[in-house]
Amino acid sequence: MEHNNQGTLKNIAGIRFKDKGKVYSFDATGVVLKEGDMAIVDTESGSAMGVVVNGIRVLPHDKLPHNLRKVVRRATDEDLKVHEENLKTEEEALEFCMERVRERNLSMRLVDVEALFDKNKLVFYFTAENRVDFRELVKDLVQKYKIKIELRQIWVRSEARICGGMGMCGRELCCSSFLNNFAPVSIKMAKEQNMLLNPEKISGLCGRLMCCLAFEHENYARAKKNMPKCGRSVITPEGKGKVVRQNILEEMVVVDLGDGKEVEISVHELPRKDRDRKPAT
Repeated sequence: MEHNNQGTLKNIAGIRFKDKGKVYSFDATGVVLKEGDMAIVDTESGSAMGVVVNGIRVLPHDKLPHNLRKVVRRATDEDLKVHEENLKTEEEALEFCMERVRERNLSMRLVDVEALFDKNKLVFYFTAENRVDFRELVKDLVQKYKIKIELRQIWVRSEARICGGMGMCGRELCCSSFLNNFAPVSIKMAKEQNMLLNPEKISGLCGRLMCCLAFEHENYARAKKNMPKCGRSVITPEGKGKVVRQNILEEMVVVDLGDGKEVEISVHELPRKDRDRKPAT
């Protein structure tokens, strides 16, 4: 699929290296690829294999991602064989490293191992609450595998993505099923979505604020623009009252009409001017 126009356009492929990892952009100009293909790409650490997840996009030079690197080739049968060998090495290295962590009584949690495609380095990912002196552990690993070893500390959100699991909603964790990037999440987002500010209700398995608060925030903010805030006076078919609760997703509000009487009404049944009125003082 070649769409170069005198060098002004490039074919861009979205490549993912881990099943639940981030998607990176690579220049696929001159390489025929489709979604689902395995490809060898050039990275800062050397050659790597990943899967094409977004098909091919055509972008002009002024829209290209920063520091764009190239797709080297579509993976060959020999490449796939090397990849399978690397997966076995990763599995074995994970087990060996966990054993050494236990024997050395290190306060760290090993999460994952990555063998670079050209077999020149093993990267061990871990989490830890405090600083860990893992120099002796590195010596163990170098002696065992005779290649460069890197221990990389990751944060708990990344651990949740790698390990996976089920959220309180009963669905697979967003970070391990479809989210490509971690967006900042704040308590303000939970407040604007009328969530109870109970840590157990708004925290994910990682112990941090749930990712869904961030990616759903824009929809909630857009819906709330056409809803009267709590405390605002409105005119309903049953009389004048004050908004006491909002049901944002269903675009409904509960209005207190006085004397303990409440009515739930669609915001579309309220006069436009009442939706914009400030809270009563």
